Amino acid sequence: MNENSQIMLRYSAGDIELKSKQTVYHGFFKLEQYQVRHRLFNGGMSELVSREIFERGDAVVLMPYDPNTDSIVMIEQFRPGAIRNNDTPWLLEFVAGMFSANESPIDVAIREAKEEANLDLTENDISPIMNYLSSPGGMSEQIHLLIGIVDSKGVGGVYGLAQEHEDILVHVIKREEAMRLLLIGKITNASTIIGLQWLQLNYKNL
Repeated sequence: MNENSQIMLRYSAGDIELKSKQTVYHGFFKLEQYQVRHRLFNGGMSELVSREIFERGDAVVLMPYDPNTDSIVMIEQFRPGAIRNNDTPWLLEFVAGMFSANESPIDVAIREAKEEANLDLTENDISPIMNYLSSPGGMSEQIHLLIGIVDSKGVGGVYGLAQEHEDILVHVIKREEAMRLLLIGKITNASTIIGLQWLQLNYKNL
């Protein structure tokens, strides 16, 4: 094993050759076909690889947290991608949404908090947690995960935009109860799992 094989993350965008990118389907979401070569760890370049990439745009996920009551505002909604789930396609999640033109992650978080949970937040209430790729083997989506400090008193109800076919039930859940639900497999959405694990490590500092 040579010395260079131990260097982590030594390649960058300059070490790929994107020969072509073609849209093969464009409906509610978009599917593109990439023809790409990339540098190999043992030297040289790979053969030309063809991959279909799901292009749905980036998303913002907001975890509304009330440090005074150690509670989290969570939403419950139907998700067609979870129909194959043997349990239920209704998932417990955080507030989330896609970008509109010229919006920042905080802009999206403020808008979606109001639409999905009737929460009124300002820029000062929101802080970034991390950005991550949700499924980079076949999807380009990047998730912007943020936390919003809220007052959960009186929060609840059914919200969402009718034109987007949203039917969203809002819950206020104690952090310890949310962790119990995570432990027994009742929370299965990736961004919610990541957010809760971050909160469990950091809630004492909020």
